[in-house]
Amino acid sequence: MELKYPLFLYIGIPVLLAGLFAMHFFGRKRKYRGGKRVANTRFFRILNEYESQKRVRRFLAVVLESCIVLTLIASLALAARPYRTETTSNGVKKRDIFLCLDVSYSICYLNYDLVDSLQKVVAGLKGDRFGILIFNTSSVLYVPMTDDYEFIGKKLEELKEYFRLQKIYQGTEYNIDDDYMKMMETLEYYDAGTLVNNYSKGSSLIGEGLASCVYSFPRLASEDRTRVVIMSTDNAQMELSQPLIELDGAIDLVIKNHITMFGLFPDQETYDKGNLRDYAADLSAFENGVNRTGGKFYQQSKTLTVDDIVADIQKQEAMEVDELIITKEVDQPEAFVIIILILITVGFGAGVILRS
Repeated sequence: MELKYPLFLYIGIPVLLAGLFAMHFFGRKRKYRGGKRVANTRFFRILNEYESQKRVRRFLAVVLESCIVLTLIASLALAARPYRTETTSNGVKKRDIFLCLDVSYSICYLNYDLVDSLQKVVAGLKGDRFGILIFNTSSVLYVPMTDDYEFIGKKLEELKEYFRLQKIYQGTEYNIDDDYMKMMETLEYYDAGTLVNNYSKGSSLIGEGLASCVYSFPRLASEDRTRVVIMSTDNAQMELSQPLIELDGAIDLVIKNHITMFGLFPDQETYDKGNLRDYAADLSAFENGVNRTGGKFYQQSKTLTVDDIVADIQKQEAMEVDELIITKEVDQPEAFVIIILILITVGFGAGVILRS
């Protein structure tokens, strides 16, 4: 601990000691200045009760005086402004990672496994920033880019519950009971933001979702960072009108902004649960787009689990950039404030007893 203005102590303590010396020196010189005298007080002074009371009052007087002196010293220390110098790192600028999730129900099985695996990864992140975007017809920036890993973990847990309910909905027998209605309310709550204009635009607008994710990176043009998109989709676009941007156009934006993309595609069994489209065609189009970014494409299978995929992504090296170090002064008045409060309380108690 250091002092911002030590002069308060250098000057204040000598002045305080000089004042105490003067008070005690002149206090002993005091003479009788009038009033009623009491005769034969020597008979009281030899009583044990008198001596006992005298010792108690002397002790209380010493306590009171000590409290006053120490309070003044602690106040001087506060005025000197105690502080500590704290050197903090603003984090090595490693990766900005965006999780871009196609939340159409046909891919809920892959999404559930992905967020479950990422929960463990996020808990061990250090220096990386993380964001989450979900999309179907429309896009929702679910978690803006942040390094608050506790918050990210909480939001991933919420998404995991969302995908769990999607899985139940996909396989339920639709018994209309309280649990079913509660499940539907929760699903509708999450779906609301991602199904804007669904009846006119369609669903699973892959290009719009990816483009929205690209432009959700902070300071995209002005800050040099390693940027990564982890995207899960079955690429089963069901447009009812011309999308603002198709997948190839969104891939061009990824490449233009030097973003690396990792694509996760479900296995055919999972794909067939929610689609009547051509599995090979959707897979090939998405794989080609991912490979154009210089990233990696993963097809979920019995031999390649989501855990394996996430572990492989973790191994990807981040850009090496300078560490931003900040040195700041942090005030530390707490200890002296507590000491002053204790001394005032003790001194007040001693003064009350002395007056009684």
